[in-house]
Amino acid sequence: MASVLYNSFKKEVSTAINLATDTIKVMLVSSAYTPDIDTHTRRSDITNEVGASGSYASGGSALANQTWTQDNINDRSVFDADDVAWTSATITARGAVIYKANGGAASADELIAYIDFGSDKTSTAGTFTITWDASGILTNS
Repeated sequence: MASVLYNSFKKEVSTAINLATDTIKVMLVSSAYTPDIDTHTRRSDITNEVGASGSYASGGSALANQTWTQDNINDRSVFDADDVAWTSATITARGAVIYKANGGAASADELIAYIDFGSDKTSTAGTFTITWDASGILTNS
């Protein structure tokens, strides 16, 4: 399964989501989750989140040091943040769901993207780390 941007994010990005200043979180899902870019619009639509383990809690973690920059050399905009790590965790995940946390119920949290790892990533009583691509988490060309 390829990484995708949810259609609702494409619509909302210009008015409702500020990637540089809003609380943007990332949660892990198993290979049993299949993203639907047409109908999945809120975190409550996500199934098969990995179980809590070590420092990983339901809903995942907030991203830190977010940037949303204009790249005039490559004619694109780039969203990036620090890599994310959960310690003392036993996790098997196929992908990550990035969403805007609205401070309430999962039904209020707006989906942004699903990042497919390409295969299951695991940690056993260790650190599970997402190392974002050097060119950014998301690029809009």
